[in-house]
Amino acid sequence: MKNHSFNKNILRAYDIRGVVGESLHYKDAEILGNIFSSIFKNNNKIIVCRDGRLSSPKMAAYLINGLKDSGSSVIDIGVGPSPMLYFAANLLKSDGAIMVTGSHNPSNHNGFKIMKGTVPFYGDDIADIGKRANEGHWVLSSGGSVEQKNLEKEYIESLIKCSKINAINKNIKVVWDSGNGSAGKVMQKLVNYLPGNHLLLNEKIDGNFPSHHPDPTDPDNLKQLIKLVKNSNSDLGIAFDGDGDRVGVVTSTGDIVWGDQLIAFLAKEVLKSNPNSSVIADVKASESIFQEIKRLGGNPVMWKTGHSFIKSKMKEIAAPLAGEMSGHIFFSDRYYGFDDALYAALRVLELVKNNQTLNSFLESLPKSYSSSEIKISCSDDKKFLVIDELCEILEKTDYTIIKIDGLRVKKENGWWLLRASNTQEALVARIEANSKSNLKLIQDELKKYLQKYDLSLEN
Repeated sequence: MKNHSFNKNILRAYDIRGVVGESLHYKDAEILGNIFSSIFKNNNKIIVCRDGRLSSPKMAAYLINGLKDSGSSVIDIGVGPSPMLYFAANLLKSDGAIMVTGSHNPSNHNGFKIMKGTVPFYGDDIADIGKRANEGHWVLSSGGSVEQKNLEKEYIESLIKCSKINAINKNIKVVWDSGNGSAGKVMQKLVNYLPGNHLLLNEKIDGNFPSHHPDPTDPDNLKQLIKLVKNSNSDLGIAFDGDGDRVGVVTSTGDIVWGDQLIAFLAKEVLKSNPNSSVIADVKASESIFQEIKRLGGNPVMWKTGHSFIKSKMKEIAAPLAGEMSGHIFFSDRYYGFDDALYAALRVLELVKNNQTLNSFLESLPKSYSSSEIKISCSDDKKFLVIDELCEILEKTDYTIIKIDGLRVKKENGWWLLRASNTQEALVARIEANSKSNLKLIQDELKKYLQKYDLSLEN
């Protein structure tokens, strides 16, 4: 009897991800192709795209072989950002689509982001992949085929069409950093259509990520961008992650506009066109951002972290805008409703009139004190147990506990969050308070809870 066992730790909440040669193997990609193809009727159409990691060509080849051998008509669109795959799924009305990517993870990681039709394939769907593998539940067929198709031109045209290019200041000066990720080639071509002066950093796709790790949520990865923005007297800087679905923004003075702040910055214009609409931010977002959305006339909605969760919630409540601390920004206002860092960058440029625009916006937000996103190393087996046990302890207190995603514990002077990462062997913490002294008090409280599990809050 044919069957296959995936490492249980790679089947995550909203994608499949692991370390190549350790928890994730090329054979896994082939079997994933067999199983995913077998979910559909014969003559199904599946699109495949890949990022620029060194393992991605071989991983994609095995995946495509599995899809073809189980009867799929595969359209291989080559190397590009994840949003280009999402665009292709909408354009070609495919039955499914799979992106081979390790996203913002280290270079020896890889994985798969999956769509069924034009909606995310996640949660129980991914768990079902593991079940089907164990049971050998897939078919082989001789009817499959593979076609190569380049959709860069159509994707870039869509970015331009869905933007207000004429609204961009013709004198704007922007530094762009793709971090050697898979958005680099599209980024190079896109800026040729834009008004202003555009300087490019790390635009060459290179799976070794020689300049810095492609994760714009880590300030260390923005140092090169910030330096060039300041030295060139640019109005702002824009950075992308490894597969181009997360955006980072820095001001003319080198200040970082965090993902939740970016949601509030973009919400003002979106809510003018869509008054009283819902705007979604994830559970890691600052309390001030929810207050700002409400002040602007929107309905702030707190939701689970994770691109698949956000996209599904967005569709459910017809929200025109959503975003996460991690820099995933989603527009259904004038766009398709998926997370596209290149499109989000264009929407930012529409609103930046000069080098004071973003600085003035940051100064206008209520003052608060917060930690960065703190990742605490914790095994996949342990991290959910910690959350469950802490929940039982905290429910015996008088604290207000939000359990949308992990534990967000609200206090009079601030809040702390602890949740299990869906992409790494880690717990993720964040703390916010109304003063530096209260920030330390809340941090010390969280430290005590973590000590029960021999975990340290170092950052």
